[in-house]
Amino acid sequence: MHLWLKFNRNYFILPVLILGVEILIALYANDTIVRPYIGDLLVVVFLYCLVKSFVDTPVVATAVSVLVFSYIVETLQYFNIITILGLQHSSIARVIIGTSFEWIDLLAYTAGITIVLFVEKIISGKIPVKM
Repeated sequence: MHLWLKFNRNYFILPVLILGVEILIALYANDTIVRPYIGDLLVVVFLYCLVKSFVDTPVVATAVSVLVFSYIVETLQYFNIITILGLQHSSIARVIIGTSFEWIDLLAYTAGITIVLFVEKIISGKIPVKM
């Protein structure tokens, strides 16, 4: 598989918008659904679109790579990676990497990538949308 650097404006717009939504969630959502689960679902969509903004890679390979990366980060939370790296006092590191492992986060990541794959199929025309 060859990786080709290629800027894609359409993909780039999405992570910018999602970042704004994620910031709003972090600042204003103090509930039991949006902040913990929708935020996790959106983060894999954000990562997928960010990668596709700069690298022309196949949809499925990119989606699976983002999902595996997300699983690895979540697993590192289980092993308290923030403390191991000495970043426990860094609020930025705590937000970006996370501090606590949750099995349901893995489901949120999987749901996010499933949505990505479904939308990509619709956009590619492989799933016709009747209006």
